[in-house]
Amino acid sequence: MNTSIRRRTRWTRPMLLKMAGAAVVLAGLLAWQGSVQSAENAVTIPAPAKDETVGSVHSETAVLAGGCFWGVQGVFQHVRGVTQAVSGYSGGAASTAQYETVSGGDTGHAESVRITYDPTKITYGRLLQIYFSVVQNPTELNYQGPDHGTQYRSAIFPQNAMQRSVAQAYIAQLDAAHVFPAPIVTRVETFKGFYPAEGYHQNFLTLHPDNPYIAYNDLPKIANLKQLFPHWYRSDPVLVSAAAR
Repeated sequence: MNTSIRRRTRWTRPMLLKMAGAAVVLAGLLAWQGSVQSAENAVTIPAPAKDETVGSVHSETAVLAGGCFWGVQGVFQHVRGVTQAVSGYSGGAASTAQYETVSGGDTGHAESVRITYDPTKITYGRLLQIYFSVVQNPTELNYQGPDHGTQYRSAIFPQNAMQRSVAQAYIAQLDAAHVFPAPIVTRVETFKGFYPAEGYHQNFLTLHPDNPYIAYNDLPKIANLKQLFPHWYRSDPVLVSAAAR
């Protein structure tokens, strides 16, 4: 793959935000198709053998990283039982939790999404099943598709001992089942905090479906979610409100 053609150089997010019109979108898609990988293919995987016990609590959070947060947020906003999905940064300090700083790749942060969900409707383990199957390729170390750097790593940030146990057991289960062509490199990391990303990153997939990056890399993930997980798919995404951005 020619790594000189990346969103951080020729196809920066500010440039893509300014692109408009069908002709520009088509030209952008053709350029991407000739230069970088397409969206990752979804993989059918078994449900987790170990999962959280459902009780009377109706709101919990999960923090997951799997490449560019535009697509991660976009997928989980279409999942039933999810009440909010916010793009942001996790893994580093509050002082470095800004897009331009994180983009340098040396802050410890990963582009992440904080998912608020109702465990009586969808469990943590089911969220991880969607995460490993549809959202990202867990065998890619420190990159996802066209995006390279530790800020794009595959990582899980457990909020408690239960989540850590479920995540570690599921990774071991999937590796033992050889459902992927290579070992899973997803890291289960210590949670140090979550810092919401800038407002223009929130709801990006929904607001900019014609953006070349979104159309080529992320919209196929929504289609895969609908196809592989019809029970969990919701057609109307739950969006981050303007007041919360």
